Amino acid sequence: MNSLGIRRPFIVGIGGTPRLGSTSEMALRHCLKAAEAAGAEVELIAGPAIELPLYDPVDPHRPPAARRLVQAIRRADGVILSTPAYHGTLSGMLKNALDYVEDLRDDPRAYFDGRAVGCIVCADGMQSMGTALVTLRSIIHTLRGWPTPFAAALNSAAKPFAGGGPLDEDVARQLAMVAEQVVDFAETRLIREMVEQERGEHQRMRAPAM
Repeated sequence: MNSLGIRRPFIVGIGGTPRLGSTSEMALRHCLKAAEAAGAEVELIAGPAIELPLYDPVDPHRPPAARRLVQAIRRADGVILSTPAYHGTLSGMLKNALDYVEDLRDDPRAYFDGRAVGCIVCADGMQSMGTALVTLRSIIHTLRGWPTPFAAALNSAAKPFAGGGPLDEDVARQLAMVAEQVVDFAETRLIREMVEQERGEHQRMRAPAM
């Protein structure tokens, strides 16, 4: 519980490349650290953890990695997605991971409903970066999520990370802003849920006995 009496928001970060130490993975790790510093509980799903079989809605079998992904999103109060831009769009691995969100279609909070989703896009060129970000935000909207107003767009060609951290102050600022917006949205929703619960309990207490 924090000072407001609500639980810590749970934020899951999902990375879009199997290559350990990629720009998109380091950006995601730093963003999750910022979310943790802002009071969130975090979980990283990246690298080999998103090397999933192609999503098949007909086959009910889910390998452990897919079950972990779905359960983390189901529990999440917010999501951060990080992807390299491949030929003007998000990575195929991240798209496949997002297809598994279909397993949440019958949940009370279906898909990304009620969750802020932060976006990080890494690319060598600005054109590819822009189109990948537009596509990623369109997917989030389709999954009923709330893309944060700000998204981090990082130039991979500049090698913006070293020693696990950003070399450039602007990169750090971008990632901190994404984390802050996701955590703030999640906390606002948790406060609203707490208020609604307290209001319901108060109304039940005031109801006349039958």
